[in-house]
Amino acid sequence: MIEDPPLLTLKQNIQRPNDKKVAALAKASTGVLVDCLGGRGALCETIKPINPEATHFCGVALTCDAGPADNLAVFGAIHIAIAGDVIVVVTDAFKNTAVIGDLVLGMARNNGVSAVVTDGCIRDLDGCIATGLPCYASGVTPNSPARNGPGTAGFPVSIGGIAVASGDVVVGDRDGVVVVPFAKIDQVINRLDEVLAAEAALDAEVAKGLKMPEFAKSILQSDRVVWSE
Repeated sequence: MIEDPPLLTLKQNIQRPNDKKVAALAKASTGVLVDCLGGRGALCETIKPINPEATHFCGVALTCDAGPADNLAVFGAIHIAIAGDVIVVVTDAFKNTAVIGDLVLGMARNNGVSAVVTDGCIRDLDGCIATGLPCYASGVTPNSPARNGPGTAGFPVSIGGIAVASGDVVVGDRDGVVVVPFAKIDQVINRLDEVLAAEAALDAEVAKGLKMPEFAKSILQSDRVVWSE
C-alpha cells in the first residue's frame, strides 16, 4: 500500500552566495548576464512581469514546487525565506488556476522577499501591483488554488526551460528573467567587466554611424556566403 506523501517537504541549510556577489550581479542587465553565461540562461518569454513599472530585481533563488492548482508550497517557501530571496514557484505551467494573489504577494513582501517568479498564473492583479513587489508570471486568472499539497520548497526545479536550484541568483528586468547558477557566479562576475566594456565600445561605434560590425562584414565578403539569383 502506498502511503500518502507529506503535505510539505522543506529543505534546510540552503547554501547562499554572499551579499557582495549578489550586489555585483545586480549591476548588470539580463542581456549582459546572458552574454556572460555564453548566450543562454533566460526563462522562456511567456513568463512576463505583471507590472511593467516594477521589473527590476536581483536576489537569491528560493524554489518551490507547488504543482498544478495548489499553492501550499508557496507558504512553505515564505516560511523559510530570508530577506532578499526570490521565490521561484513551479506549477507545471498550469494556467487554469492562479497560484498567487495580492494577499500572498503582500505576505512575501512583508517577509523580505525581493520578487516572485512563477510559470503559473496570478490573480487580483490590481492588488498585486499595489504591493510594489516585482512579480513575473505566465498569466492572470481569477480562479483560486487549493492548499492541500503535496509540495516542496528549497529543492531543484525546472521553470521556463531553465533548471533552478535554491542558492542560484535570479535577476529580472524588462527583457525577462535570468538565472545565474551558484556554481557559475564567480565566472560571471569575472566576465562582467569584459562584456560591459565590449558592449560600451560597440555602443559608441553605433552612435558614430557604424553600419556593420567587422565580424559580419568579413563573413559577408568571404566564400562562405552563396549568392543566389
